[in-house]
Amino acid sequence: MNVNKVATIRNSRGGNVPSVIDAVRVCLDAGAPGITVHPRRDARHITVDDVKAIAAELAPFRGRVEYNIEGDPRPDFVRLVLDVRPDQCTLVPVMPGEVTSQAGWPADTPRQSLAGTIAAMKEAGVRVSLFVDADPAVIRWAHDLDADRVELYTEPFARAFERGPAAAEASFRRYADASNSAHDLGLGVNAGHDLDLRNLTTFRALPHLDEVSIGHALISRAMFEGLRQAVRDYLHALDPS
Repeated sequence: MNVNKVATIRNSRGGNVPSVIDAVRVCLDAGAPGITVHPRRDARHITVDDVKAIAAELAPFRGRVEYNIEGDPRPDFVRLVLDVRPDQCTLVPVMPGEVTSQAGWPADTPRQSLAGTIAAMKEAGVRVSLFVDADPAVIRWAHDLDADRVELYTEPFARAFERGPAAAEASFRRYADASNSAHDLGLGVNAGHDLDLRNLTTFRALPHLDEVSIGHALISRAMFEGLRQAVRDYLHALDPS
């Protein structure tokens, strides 16, 4: 469960309402197995204080509830991750002026720009995932950097799903091929971006899928159904049994 949007609403008015920590507690009570945050340079939603407060809130659940911190590998972000030591850090590229992530790391990203960061995080006991497109070349690049996992950027799948069954099936095959490639190289597979209750009915069948991170669609549903029910709806969509 990505709680960025709760912080966005809070920051639009100032103060502490709605409380990000209260949102985390509701998500855990509803059965969410993990919490994701993305502290951006401009702190437009999650702040450094939020990252630390959530870490303290989740500390008693270590080993049962995962904490995933996303961000670009700028120095202050890396220091924050090494201080908090979450279960996982997802490194994502950031484009100037972007509202949300628009693409994964390109395969021609120089190794030296990330290798040291990945090594330092792993030495601190933090699992490292790289945000990538469903492209075998990029997945090989992630493996060569000694990442633990990749997170597949799923907006292209979401847009294909909107175009109809044939486009959705073709896109899903591409993601399945990418996931199989990652698994064959020993990488875990995460996914996220624009997944919702409709397209998850297809995407949940992705081979070797370890986790998905969902925020915008879930919070949008929570506005009408309540946060606890929205979390449960998504858990059911992922595992209807």
